[in-house]
Amino acid sequence: QVQLVESGGDLVQPGGSLRLSCAASGPIFAIYAMGWYRQAPGKQRELVARITSSGNTNYADSVKGRFTISRDNDKNTVYLQMNSLKPEDTAVYYCNAIIRTFTPIGPTEYWGQGTQVTVSS
Repeated sequence: QVQLVESGGDLVQPGGSLRLSCAASGPIFAIYAMGWYRQAPGKQRELVARITSSGNTNYADSVKGRFTISRDNDKNTVYLQMNSLKPEDTAVYYCNAIIRTFTPIGPTEYWGQGTQVTVSS
């Protein structure tokens, strides 16, 4: 089965930085897009950033200029570099990928288990 494994979440002070990683493994034929979502207590899950197979990126307005998404295609891994972190960035961050496997079925959405990011003084 396809699996997404995140790492890098931690407790950090405001203004600090973290780097999240998400590695996809399994019977992967193609990855159309990978991205990061986050969900804070009492709030809706929101898209933070995504990157397509062609390298196009999208960011939430709240993180533009502070976060950078990148991808290592050889490793099927996506990264999220988070700088100038704010308390409002506190959330569980989930890796997401749109993947086609070696089956006739079309692209399928997969999720990681999430990694906790806490920004607090």
